[in-house]
Amino acid sequence: MARLRAVISVLLSLLFVVSSSMGASVPPLGTITSALGAHVGAAKATVGATVFGGDKLSTQQTGTLQVRTGAARLMLSGASIATIADSDGTPSATLQQGTAVFSTANAKAFILHASTAQIRPETDAPTVAQVTYVNPKELIVRSTRGSMAITVDDETQYVPEGMSYRVILDPDSYPTPTAAAPQGPAGAGARGSGGAPRRAGRSRFLLIAIVLTGVATGIALDEVLESPSRP
Repeated sequence: MARLRAVISVLLSLLFVVSSSMGASVPPLGTITSALGAHVGAAKATVGATVFGGDKLSTQQTGTLQVRTGAARLMLSGASIATIADSDGTPSATLQQGTAVFSTANAKAFILHASTAQIRPETDAPTVAQVTYVNPKELIVRSTRGSMAITVDDETQYVPEGMSYRVILDPDSYPTPTAAAPQGPAGAGARGSGGAPRRAGRSRFLLIAIVLTGVATGIALDEVLESPSRP
């Protein structure tokens, strides 16, 4: 009987250690700094709440949500969904719907995933970028401050400061402009752009210059333009 008690005691101790380790393996990744019509999972998002890896962030049609994580800030506009994560020590989010705006203080402050693309700052200079998830094969990326690097598989292309691009993630399915049609490629966001794909051939993806306008976009970028290091 004494031997059985000893075995049970050891097993309970091991179970406690394992449970404690598992609980400590999910550190907090950020703090909500602004929330309106937003949720973390099924719960209503509140200012000051902590977000963890795996948390699903969402906003209603007219909602907004802003999270500070280290040297970066992430803002979701209305009708958007993103999941927070840790990518090898770097805070990240996967945009699944809608539009996200993020600002960073250095190149390793934040990574945004969208479909097969990875969007991050190119340098350690302060950056502000906006990414809209159009569908699994297309994104719209705008860099308002600093330059951004977009990577798909082993290929990286860059979005200079002040530029906006349609990102075509399936070049094979995209119609190639011909000499008989010198206008910009047709489709969402291409009106008035006059831009041709920056790269073609066997590229993993295409960047097509466009012109973005809209009051909501300007407001969103202004809100996130504040330094991520500010409390």
